[in-house]
Amino acid sequence: MTLLLILAEMAIGKLGAGIGAGIAALGAGIGIGQIGAGAMEAIARQPEAMSDIRANMILASVFIEGVAFLAIILCVLLTVIP
Repeated sequence: MTLLLILAEMAIGKLGAGIGAGIAALGAGIGIGQIGAGAMEAIARQPEAMSDIRANMILASVFIEGVAFLAIILCVLLTVIP
């Protein structure tokens, strides 16, 4: 292979990693937005259950952020490691 083809393959890999990281961040943002909307609706319906709903909302948000962070790290590592 020529040097140009090797560099093109590396560039495509970096582009794919960037797109993958962007999709992971976008998915996490949409997911956390849905959780927040659902929690606000649930609190409006049952204000006495606010503390339970808030705790579950924070826990679900943490899990989504963890998965998104893991996806972004994997995208970056797959680009760096040949």
